[in-house]
Amino acid sequence: MEAYGAGLGRVLVLALCVAGIWSSYIYQGVLQETLSTKRFGPDGKRFEHLSFLNLAQNVVCLIWSYIMIKIWSRSGSQGAPLWAFWSPGITNTIGPAMGIEALKYISYPAQVLAKSSKMIPGRINFWQPDMTIMMLMGTLVYGIRYTLPEYICSFLVAGGVSTFALLKTSSKTIRKLAHPNAPLGYLLCFLNLMFDGFTNATQDSITARYPKTTAWDIMLGMNLWGTIYNLIYMFGWPQGIGYEAIRFCKGHPEAAWDIFIYCLCGAVGQNFIFLTISRFGSLANTTITTTRKFMSIVVSSVLSSNPLSTKQWGCVVMVFSGLSYQIFLKWRKLQRMQKKRKAM
Repeated sequence: MEAYGAGLGRVLVLALCVAGIWSSYIYQGVLQETLSTKRFGPDGKRFEHLSFLNLAQNVVCLIWSYIMIKIWSRSGSQGAPLWAFWSPGITNTIGPAMGIEALKYISYPAQVLAKSSKMIPGRINFWQPDMTIMMLMGTLVYGIRYTLPEYICSFLVAGGVSTFALLKTSSKTIRKLAHPNAPLGYLLCFLNLMFDGFTNATQDSITARYPKTTAWDIMLGMNLWGTIYNLIYMFGWPQGIGYEAIRFCKGHPEAAWDIFIYCLCGAVGQNFIFLTISRFGSLANTTITTTRKFMSIVVSSVLSSNPLSTKQWGCVVMVFSGLSYQIFLKWRKLQRMQKKRKAM
């Protein structure tokens, strides 16, 4: 009975993690799309300063991580010092800003699909999602050889994203965009992935140097420097976009409320991601977040009236088939490693 109770408790915690990650990030995606496409107030103005969302997210997550550290961390913890995060803080400020600015030029489903390509190949790790482009560079420049399944995964993901980008977007979706420009939108997504790659690699090196660094320490350090950099960029001169964003929010309280809930969703989602990784490992987390991205595209297509053609849905299935296959390969590899440990 005790084993049954423990097993049931584990299933319930996993269900809670799935529900938390899905609800937080799917709703955050809805709000992100709303803020990038909606016309607010009687004057029908758009919220043009999407990068302001990153500053707001930094501030909320900074406060949230500080509270979590005070509640859960042990006294005397010797994690990485805050100054160690100044470098990844720069790229973590620029990268997400480019990703969210892309929503001015391409639809939300296109952005989600393009950014999904960063999840393969290589190790599945919350802080180090590799990119298909890195696999290509590794093969051509460094002569690194990958397995056939890894090439298949990369082909499915890269081929699906590329084909989706080349297919014609519906006129209804284009009319909702602030400045339709697919090449620029996909370029911003690509640069976002490149900056994310540097950010994740630097975070790994920091945790290697300071093994006692917790996820909350990383969250605190990254958001502290992100807040500093964004404050300088947005409020460092009289014409900074931060002042314009504040004025817009004062004149359109509905937008301000959406921004606050958007940030809160991100902070809550981080909680469930950390809980998933600590209880079930990074593979389970990757599985949940991958299916969440697929559902975000479905929700956007249905609720936000972003109709996808049959060919575009084929591209979506192609990308997530590649990601699912990669997850299966990692699961099989973990099973083999566990069997070897038991044999020893």
